[in-house]
Amino acid sequence: MKKLLMYGFTLLLMLGQGTVNAQGNKKSAGKDQGQGKIEVYYFHFTARCHTCLNVEAKAKEAVEMLYPDLLQQGKISFQSINLDDESSKGLAQKLNVYGQTLLIVKDDKKVNLTNEGFMYANSNPQKLTAIIKEKVDELLKM
Repeated sequence: MKKLLMYGFTLLLMLGQGTVNAQGNKKSAGKDQGQGKIEVYYFHFTARCHTCLNVEAKAKEAVEMLYPDLLQQGKISFQSINLDDESSKGLAQKLNVYGQTLLIVKDDKKVNLTNEGFMYANSNPQKLTAIIKEKVDELLKM
């Protein structure tokens, strides 16, 4: 049973790895710097394991703790998106997401933190919080 769980977890990580790559696209000409909203998304399915639930919880906690003012001002948001819901299909297609994915998006820049989420949510949530802070802070400077 333990071996089966490890195979399942490995498969989830591989799916997350292949869904969305962090992209370093340059901002399109004509866009004002710093004007884009930062969206933190956690994409998941209806059936969820303990780790999947914890990745969402820890990422949401991190965003709420680190950026309460920006959340209130609407400059950053955290959204949990169920990929089994028909209403989520358009966004998932737009962002090229097909499985459990922790994703930070600002304009045309996407940062995939799925591997880090699954690696640290249970064992070292402080490290996951630090990684989220690092990536969001980089996007805030853009």
